Amino acid sequence: MSKFLYSLARPMLFSMDAEAAHHFTLPALKRAAALGLTKLVAQPQADPRTVMGITFKNPVGLAAGLDKDGAYIDALADLGFGSIEVGTVTPRAQPGNPRPRMFRLPEAHAIINRMGFNNGGVDAFVANVQASRFYQNKEGVLGLNIGKNAATPIENATDDYLHCLQKVYPYASYVTVNISSPNTKNLRQLQGGSELDGLLSTLKDAQLRLADQHQRYVPLALKIAPDMDGDQVKNIADALIRHQIDGVIATNTTLNRDAVTGMLHGAEAGGLSGAPVFQFSNTVIRLLKAELGDALPIIGVGGIMRGADARVKMDCGAQLVQLYSGLIYAGPALIKDCADAVRGH
Repeated sequence: MSKFLYSLARPMLFSMDAEAAHHFTLPALKRAAALGLTKLVAQPQADPRTVMGITFKNPVGLAAGLDKDGAYIDALADLGFGSIEVGTVTPRAQPGNPRPRMFRLPEAHAIINRMGFNNGGVDAFVANVQASRFYQNKEGVLGLNIGKNAATPIENATDDYLHCLQKVYPYASYVTVNISSPNTKNLRQLQGGSELDGLLSTLKDAQLRLADQHQRYVPLALKIAPDMDGDQVKNIADALIRHQIDGVIATNTTLNRDAVTGMLHGAEAGGLSGAPVFQFSNTVIRLLKAELGDALPIIGVGGIMRGADARVKMDCGAQLVQLYSGLIYAGPALIKDCADAVRGH
């Protein structure tokens, strides 16, 4: 039913500017949830997985970016996700990059965005999380994704992550440290060498201190980019193990444009998501798995457009998967399709 309904809605949504459609869809979903209509979406069967010490009701989660301010948690949770990740949030509110900054490429089943961490700041974000029924009733796994403000010099980035970690820690099932968006200047520098060591060391110390303070250990996951070679992935894997980080999310969007060359909007600046990032993401997951073994879990994200794609992510070494761009093209039925495809995997 949800597949049929989305097939009716999609032409109207795709006739709108991509960001306008986004800002139409989420409030509409919230209204539908208030009327109980989201309960009509077919739910995946329970398929619990324990990852990072947390039990997920099924292995198919929502990736960060769809709900940057945590304003639609309850409505999104009704769709059957095994986890909800919201953000990326920064210490201070910021508008992000100038519009237009999001573009669909339907013939490639892709999206290019250069949003730039537009959000209302961490205090408003925490207030939204606290107000959600999902958080209040402990209905499921809630990931909170943190970043740095665009105006913060890269040498002071750790201060922003530390500030956000301290603010969101009490409310998160796990916290994701996003150092891989291509839309904040120099952010991906944090994936390399001494910058990464310094960041992870500081955040690990803070995590242990906060765990003691709140009498609850909240896992930390690092979200990385797909645009890395084997040596870069090995260095990140070594750092993850060395600093005892709890998980890694692979991957964010790509800067590669080979799959969309010559297409309308194909040359737009920003991160490319959807089908073209699938193989890049899978390569990084396989490389990570080879380096990490079972030392820490991998959450696979990038280009999952159908159930079989989620299974491939698991075959590459992921223990959980997350969806975003695939939802834009396939609608909420994709959640159950993916959960069915990976059941028992």
